[in-house]
Amino acid sequence: MTFLALDVGNTRLKWAMYEHPQAGARLLAQGAQFLENIETLAEGDWAALPVPRRVLGCVVAGDAVKRRVEEQLELWDTTPQWVVSGVAEAGLVNGYDHPARLGSDRWVAMIGALRHLRASGRHAPCVVVMVGTAVTVEAIDASGRFLGGIILPGHGIMLRALESGTAGLHVPTGEVRDFPTNTSDALTSGGTFAIAGAVQRMVENLARHTGEAPVVFMTGGAGWKMAPSMSVQCELVESLIFDGLLEIASRRFG
Repeated sequence: MTFLALDVGNTRLKWAMYEHPQAGARLLAQGAQFLENIETLAEGDWAALPVPRRVLGCVVAGDAVKRRVEEQLELWDTTPQWVVSGVAEAGLVNGYDHPARLGSDRWVAMIGALRHLRASGRHAPCVVVMVGTAVTVEAIDASGRFLGGIILPGHGIMLRALESGTAGLHVPTGEVRDFPTNTSDALTSGGTFAIAGAVQRMVENLARHTGEAPVVFMTGGAGWKMAPSMSVQCELVESLIFDGLLEIASRRFG
């Protein structure tokens, strides 16, 4: 029973096809497409794929983009299911004031993080960091309860805000330096340190609240860029959202 997992973010649609809708299933194919090119999927990346028996995804890009994705899925006459954050699912309990308003990508990534934590035999609180167009930093206690999280701009948004609001800052991307001595490095380092500082603050908050050091998982398209600059130890897991979708699928379809 082939399974197609979809992660429709603010910038790109990422997809992965697995042999079965089960955690740990063999990956058959994967890819990504910018949202403006979604209409090329059916005749392009997806044309040679086997027909998926099940499709499950999370989408944060809005209903118009979701409809465009569903039109491409007509290639297989397949109706997708879309994850909506709820009160509880796959061992994760939602502590948001209004559970359904939590971004589905955040919800799925946390479920993926819990799966990694449990599979490794660890019973500990964890912080889940997604670094993309926006950056989210979530806190989960050892029982699997989502306590809350923060959202901040990603690198690109920070730079565009500075460029639009400050004269003379239209400069090339720089390097991360401890002590930047040019404007390009100052901008790049500033954005990196802002994200790293937000993560460190959440780690400290969670450690103080639970009385034990949390495990930190990092994911997202720009996660690999951030990981070397973190001030806390992180486990980089690029497939965290897909791992979460597999865990949900194994419970819904397995």
